[in-house]
Amino acid sequence: MQDFADRVAVITGAGSGIGRALAQHAGSLGMRVVAADIEEPALAETVSAITATGGRARAVPTDVSKAEAVQHLADLVFDEEGGAHLLCNNAGVFAGGVLWERPLHDFEWALGVNYYGIVHAVRSFVPRMLTQADESHIVNTASMGGLVTNAYCGPYYSSKFAAVGLTECLAHDLASVTDKVHASVLVPSLIATNIGTSERNRHERFVDRLQPDPSPDAAFIAQALRDSTAGGMAPDEVAALVFDAVRAKRFYIPTKPSYHDQIRARHDDMQELRLPRPPALD
Repeated sequence: MQDFADRVAVITGAGSGIGRALAQHAGSLGMRVVAADIEEPALAETVSAITATGGRARAVPTDVSKAEAVQHLADLVFDEEGGAHLLCNNAGVFAGGVLWERPLHDFEWALGVNYYGIVHAVRSFVPRMLTQADESHIVNTASMGGLVTNAYCGPYYSSKFAAVGLTECLAHDLASVTDKVHASVLVPSLIATNIGTSERNRHERFVDRLQPDPSPDAAFIAQALRDSTAGGMAPDEVAALVFDAVRAKRFYIPTKPSYHDQIRARHDDMQELRLPRPPALD
């Protein structure tokens, strides 16, 4: 996909961080942006930022963990915008802590947004994207935590491993039926986003009323994430990498050169049948 002007970009998790950067970058290239997020005030800020510079954008409040909400988003895009050419399934949340101490709702929330949010989009968008005459591209946001593991991150990493596997399967499936729709997976390292404050967007159906407050292990890892992401790569830089990868039809989209060493180390450990070593945070 080389021509972005006047094409339609659909971006979930567009209220902040990487999602907002993707939406603004798409707008700067002349794309018509459909920005989706559960956090409505932040979503409105994203749209205002795009339109203030002459771009075209609209906000569609969406809870991607709900199949009917994503179906509504897809219906609106195809009925009112005429199609979808770039679909960025970027919405994501973090839940962490010692695995056996996590309430079931943590797993349901992380999987609901990070994995099923993509599942819902694939089911709602791809059948109609396949009927379009124009070339299109899907970018699913996972994480380096979908390729390598560490302590205190079980719910989040599990959901991101699932997102990576789903996207690989999606790319294989697409290649078997078309040469016009392509898929990539974004595997960012530490990025300066609000992922460490994901709790602000946790829907009440994912709250354990018997254990409403974060346990010490969950509070520890959430603070560590906030501290580490504060010095991370700027989301704007990530957006530029994503669009370069879409142009080049690259499948994996890492954000740092350390990706190669981390993957090589994991591969070596797997070849030796040992537990992969935790990577250094960067």
